[in-house]
Amino acid sequence: MFLTVVKALSLGFMKSLEIFGLTLLGAIPLGLLISLASMNRFKPLSGLTKIIVWIVRGTPLMLQLLIIYYGPGIMLGNNWWGTGSSGRFIAAMVAFILNYACYFSEIFRGGIEGVPKGQREAGQVLGMTNTQIFFRVTLMQVIKRIVPPMGNEIITLVKDTSLVRVIAVYEIMWEGQSFIKSSGIIWPLFFTGVYYLLFSGLLTVLLGKLEKKLDYFRV
Repeated sequence: MFLTVVKALSLGFMKSLEIFGLTLLGAIPLGLLISLASMNRFKPLSGLTKIIVWIVRGTPLMLQLLIIYYGPGIMLGNNWWGTGSSGRFIAAMVAFILNYACYFSEIFRGGIEGVPKGQREAGQVLGMTNTQIFFRVTLMQVIKRIVPPMGNEIITLVKDTSLVRVIAVYEIMWEGQSFIKSSGIIWPLFFTGVYYLLFSGLLTVLLGKLEKKLDYFRV
């Protein structure tokens, strides 16, 4: 039984890792774009962006999962995602990427606005373009500033992957819970915590090392 449980939980954890990796891959660049849009001088764009961020950050991720997956079929009569596992997974990824991009955007915005204006002006004096100033001056300092808050959100993402079970995406929590129904045992559910703890611990160590490597760049 133990090997059966470990195999099932390992397969579920691989799905959780896939959700985790794809979310970061999509949410980090999208978050940067959203932050730039929210700071844009074109008021309609920045205003609309801020409203979207406020809505996404102010509502539960579980609610967003349910609305994004079931909403098109119920409200528009057209289920964009389909009824198969691939459709559920795509809907889950859309919800996760949008949710975390909005959180990341606020972290990026705080980091960008925290860079002294004088450094951007110095770049202009040296003849650098706005693009060169952003990538060579601003962004390098932003990365240093945002590592701690981004690390907190990344650790939270590890645990939030369990929410996808509400739309029947079979991740590690689903697998652990299934043993209660099939075999009447609860210990596999507690055992899922070991996976989360080990992975969160590994990420904490890696993020700590990254923060130390960036110590040379004082801001």
